[in-house]
Amino acid sequence: MIRKIFKWAGVLLLTLIVGVSIITATRQHVKYDAPYPAIQASKDSSIIARGKQIVYGPAHCVECHNAGNVDSLLLANADIPLSGGRKFGLPVGDIYSKNITPDTSTGIGKYTDGEIARALRYGVHPDGTAVFDFMPFHNISDEDLTAVISYLRAQKPVHNQVPAHNPNLLGKMVIAFLVKPVGPSEVIKKSVKRDTSAEYGKYLVANVANCSGCHTKRSISGEYTGEWLAGGTPIVKEGYPALTPPDITGDSSSRIFRWSQNDFVSRFHDGKRIPFSEMPWNSFKNMSDNDLKAIYNYLKTVQPLKSSQDAPLAKE
Repeated sequence: MIRKIFKWAGVLLLTLIVGVSIITATRQHVKYDAPYPAIQASKDSSIIARGKQIVYGPAHCVECHNAGNVDSLLLANADIPLSGGRKFGLPVGDIYSKNITPDTSTGIGKYTDGEIARALRYGVHPDGTAVFDFMPFHNISDEDLTAVISYLRAQKPVHNQVPAHNPNLLGKMVIAFLVKPVGPSEVIKKSVKRDTSAEYGKYLVANVANCSGCHTKRSISGEYTGEWLAGGTPIVKEGYPALTPPDITGDSSSRIFRWSQNDFVSRFHDGKRIPFSEMPWNSFKNMSDNDLKAIYNYLKTVQPLKSSQDAPLAKE
């Protein structure tokens, strides 16, 4: 009797494994519908300049979309091509950043403005598959999205064939069941007033600079599990001590609680102090004083939240 129970339990388990495997395999290229934003790239030099300031400043696109020594290039004020190829060894497998120069065979040159805008705002690739939600641009204003795409179009094309993502078994299951398009969570603004207000600071923090991506705890699927900006999940790099993105709310134990506005601005303009830190200091140092003052003013309005840190903090 016991032998029969084990036999049928084994059959059921094998059937379940086979079934999940088949479903996982068939859901690797699920197609999704999403609208194409009415965005058209401009050749106006001021709009392109605004796009460049966003790309190399608060949006810190170059930190991922270049495989070279980005920090040294940023410090040298070099024009860094967004040619992709950086490998991210994640629990879900090896993920590679895309070539987002206007090369027509290996970059974004073959895509329309609407296809690029849809990928950024709705998380849907031109082929209809879902984008890994690493970029927080779903609520970026039409004006800023136009500026970013205008700059991407204005770059020099770079021919660089980036490897395809190489998900492991866990990654394939995440793609099959968890990775879905993420669209706007608020009414999209045509433009935003670029001043030092907390309102503009919130826009930068939430919609451009992706502060929550590190400073809020997330699960392996990227879902937020912690309190907003109350400290993130430890970042571990082989051969280096763990760094935990700190609490940046108004709690008395947070990193910025005692910083004045001038302290905050000065610290960002100093750039990276810990070489292995994932904080994009050398991109953020390119932000204007007004941008940084706006972010500071917003963070001072965030509800204080006490967060227990899971790993030691280094002074950054």
